Amino acid sequence: MDIGIWPWILFNAFLITMLALDLFVFHRHAHVIKLKEAVGWVGLWISLAVIFGLGLWVFAGSHHALNYFSAYVVEEALSVDNLFVFLMLFTYFCVPREYRHRVLFWGIIGAILMRAAFIFGGIALINSFHWIIYVFGAFLVFTGIKMGMKKEEDPHPEANPVLKLLRRFLPMSHQYDGGKFFTVENGRRLATPLLAVLVAVETTDIIFAVDSIPAVLSITTDPFIVYTSNMFAIMGLRSIYFALEGFADRLYYLHYGLATILVFLGFKMLISGIYHMPTLLSLLVIAIVLGISVIASLKRPPQPELPPESPFCETGFMDDFEKDDR
Repeated sequence: MDIGIWPWILFNAFLITMLALDLFVFHRHAHVIKLKEAVGWVGLWISLAVIFGLGLWVFAGSHHALNYFSAYVVEEALSVDNLFVFLMLFTYFCVPREYRHRVLFWGIIGAILMRAAFIFGGIALINSFHWIIYVFGAFLVFTGIKMGMKKEEDPHPEANPVLKLLRRFLPMSHQYDGGKFFTVENGRRLATPLLAVLVAVETTDIIFAVDSIPAVLSITTDPFIVYTSNMFAIMGLRSIYFALEGFADRLYYLHYGLATILVFLGFKMLISGIYHMPTLLSLLVIAIVLGISVIASLKRPPQPELPPESPFCETGFMDDFEKDDR
């Protein structure tokens, strides 16, 4: 689409306004986000995303609108996979529930900046070297197969090289200090474990972006559509986390559905030179696969619940980092 500069300015102004309202108005006081509040925010962000898509339909045509809705559904679906990792990280680091929103808020700020760079970098590569689309396609097929075959593993943040580097150059407290990322102990300025959690969340998002951005580029390379669909998906991610936090473990088969979607989108990229798959058909396939995986998950008998707390909550989880440092 040749839309000029104003839609970009207006959309980013909207993003900044919503982020400011979120931080300084609706969540200026730390509190545990209950299911009712989370569902309300999920409904708001989905409604805004749908209204934006309908606006594209009216002003830019059905083709661009369908591309937007397909990209939004794919990005939102793949973002849900992040939530399982976030939940494991919050449990591992024993993050109090009232401070989890703060971590995710600043994590999403970083995600917006990183994904914008990934999006424009990926589009520039495709425009300059068209053959790279086949590399992206093969990568998606490989990633989808690998995702479908992987077994559940516990996270081991103490092995994260970024966190090791952080602790090497930044002294860290053993205790949380409310929702602060830095604190003062005995006259020394120290990072709190909450900063370590934020770094772990940001690192995780970079890893997931490597999968999700090529997946969206398999649908369209229009910068405005890719960017706006990603931003709407990211902005709604926190609310979806708090809405799913209580029963995320019930979505047992979801990662198989996501793996199937990645393989499908990769295959679509690989055959793009000989066959252009209709956008509506892609959207239907994605919706059907997601629906089947969610329904199958909910019909699966509930499994015995594991203890919600990490053993590091009792022994001092920062000790693991210090052992590595020594």
